[in-house]
Amino acid sequence: MTLLLDAFTVAAVLAGLLFFVAGTAGLLRFPDTASRLHALTKADHLGLGLIVLGLAAQAESAGGVLRLFAVWALVLLSSAASGPILARLARRGGAGG
Repeated sequence: MTLLLDAFTVAAVLAGLLFFVAGTAGLLRFPDTASRLHALTKADHLGLGLIVLGLAAQAESAGGVLRLFAVWALVLLSSAASGPILARLARRGGAGG
């Protein structure tokens, strides 16, 4: 059973890492600020979710799992609030590309 959990953890963390790399590529390659922010936040949300899911399988207690998911929820909320603000500021400042 532990080998199966370890394999799941490795697979989930590697998949999360792949989404982080894809989001970073979007940040570097997309032409305007709005599409860069969209690519980065969506890929990071899924990437962090997969990493949290993989690490939750290795947590020793329910409290550890709750803390992992609390961190993920805080990241989701903070990026949902800051992404539109950054896009609006970039549009006002003319930093679209």
